[in-house]
Amino acid sequence: MINWIHPPKNSDVAKLVDCYWFLERPEETDSNPFPKLNPEPAAHLILTAPDQAYQYDIESDRLKGKGSHWLYPYSKTLQMDHSHGFAIIGIKFHVGALYLLNQEPQQSVADTIVSVDLNLLFETEEINEIGLIELAKQDPQRLCAKLDEILLPWLSRVKEDKHYTLTKKALPLLVDTPIAQLGELLHCSQRTLERSFVRVTGFTLKQCQSMNRLEALITYLYQREETDIDWLTVAYEFGFSDQPHLIRYLKSTLGVTPGEYAKQRDLTIDIYGGIE
Repeated sequence: MINWIHPPKNSDVAKLVDCYWFLERPEETDSNPFPKLNPEPAAHLILTAPDQAYQYDIESDRLKGKGSHWLYPYSKTLQMDHSHGFAIIGIKFHVGALYLLNQEPQQSVADTIVSVDLNLLFETEEINEIGLIELAKQDPQRLCAKLDEILLPWLSRVKEDKHYTLTKKALPLLVDTPIAQLGELLHCSQRTLERSFVRVTGFTLKQCQSMNRLEALITYLYQREETDIDWLTVAYEFGFSDQPHLIRYLKSTLGVTPGEYAKQRDLTIDIYGGIE
């Protein structure tokens, strides 16, 4: 598996784009053919060859197609089909960016994938996805500069409104601030904050905070051997009342118990913006 992650070079692009990433899986590879993605409040625009197939399983639903597509914010664990070789470029947007870009879904979360015509989206000259893939393999820095060039005219049209501005201030505070204190810290009513946040992200403050906690928890577990994990300590470290509470939480969000996850380690929090 070959992959890299880089931030945008252009500061104006970086206002809405978190990072660019690239993932290539040769046909003969020993990596997990069906990795999972944990719930994600940010959107990813996936660039790939027009004939490249994709498949995501969400609970009992199977979403499949070919070519470039939007991976919208999703509240449930996704399982991907990596059983065949592929090469994809990802553009990870900041949480709430779809709201400013007028992309559906604007005010609701969709656990779905939608194919996209990049030329219509960017209203630009013909975009050669295969050429971009080759550039990603040969010169990642040039690819990032090229993506900046493609995205800038599209992104420069947006204007922040009061709902987005308030949400942007709230997002970093969710990491370690009780939700009940956010309204006072941001000098607005809690009701106003909640309504703006849902309007911009499609999630409640509690849902987004839960996703942040899940990602931190998975990162913590991923970096440790199964025999080194003390589940009672983990439960208290991440704010659970006890070990059974942690077990119920992981079972409901990932579909596995802590012990099962420790053995499988099949959640891929890396290639879409984290660690390998």
